Amino acid sequence: MEGVSNGGMLYHEVQESKLCAVHCVNTVLQGPFFSEFDLAAVASDLDRTERQMMVLGGGDFVPEESHNVSLDGDFSIQVLQKALEVWDLQIIPLDSPVAEPAQIDPELENAFICHLQDHWFCIRKVNGEWYNFDSLKAAPEHLSKFYLSAYLDSLKGFGWSIFLVRGKFPKECPITSSEASSGYGQWLLPEDAERITKSCNAAQRTGSRSGQSQWPSDPYRQYEQQGMLLDEDDEDLKAAIAASLMDSSPAVSSKPDTLENENKDNSAANA
Repeated sequence: MEGVSNGGMLYHEVQESKLCAVHCVNTVLQGPFFSEFDLAAVASDLDRTERQMMVLGGGDFVPEESHNVSLDGDFSIQVLQKALEVWDLQIIPLDSPVAEPAQIDPELENAFICHLQDHWFCIRKVNGEWYNFDSLKAAPEHLSKFYLSAYLDSLKGFGWSIFLVRGKFPKECPITSSEASSGYGQWLLPEDAERITKSCNAAQRTGSRSGQSQWPSDPYRQYEQQGMLLDEDDEDLKAAIAASLMDSSPAVSSKPDTLENENKDNSAANA
């Protein structure tokens, strides 16, 4: 059996500006391998290639604006693909035929990339355990193997695009934690990540009761607030809510009040 990678530590990056694509790529690789300047260079190369192809194809108009990076720093899936290709990793749409085994048994894979509107984040298996490395979170959030499948299905129901990442992942990060500490990355032991996550969840619940929102308003945060991301030690209640969302998410994604009532009913049934 292989030893743990990076000394058992988890690498996480907290959101900086609109650099979620950078954070996503680095958490897939589990180390601060790329900066926003690196991805911008990749985007520039892709833009140049696309313009050359248009000229060779006889196009009359060659747009100067980039299709691979926005002015506020959001990168395209093609940029993420090119960046991960450096490490011989492939990005595959989860709904493609080649990814069918991952649709059936996602826990047998190693990483997924999720995208909605202008936000990217990574779900990654590290040292045999699954974590949500969303940069909007203060720390990686542990996901059980059962919850992983329900979580991915619910994300799809809420309109997220999900990509499978396959290949030989870096075993160790060549950059030490001290060298990375000046940026937005951090190394955490799993128990420290769990402690931070529980603390943030408790603060979020307190804020919700007092009418204060802890997160920006977007479909993912609304989804979290429906009760999908509950404490790991309440697996039975979590399973009931996940099953409810899987059955009804397409119909209720725009009706938070209805979903909230359903969750309350499920919670009462499991109490």
